[in-house]
Amino acid sequence: MPEEVLFESESRRSREEIAAYLRTVVESLESGSGITFTRGEESVTMDPPARPTFEVKVEREGPADGPGELSVEFELEWDEDGETGGSGGELEIE
Repeated sequence: MPEEVLFESESRRSREEIAAYLRTVVESLESGSGITFTRGEESVTMDPPARPTFEVKVEREGPADGPGELSVEFELEWDEDGETGGSGGELEIE
C-alpha cells in the first residue's frame, strides 16, 4: 500500500521540550479530542479512535562493528474507517 506523508517534522529538542510535546498528545488522547500538528502555515489534525493500535519500536541502525544511531518510535495506527488491528503482549515502559 503506498504511503502518503501528511505532515513531517524533525528537529533537535531538549528532553524537556520533547516531554512537553508528548504531554500535549497525552492530554488530547485522554480528552478524546483530535491532535493537531502545526508548523508554519502547514497543519493537520488527526482524530484517533478509542482503541488505535499502539506500536513501540526501538532500533539501532549502523554497522555491526561500530557506533550507530539509536531511535525510539511511538506510533498510533488505525484504518480511516475507524477499524483497528494489531495484537500482542502487554507493553510495559519503565
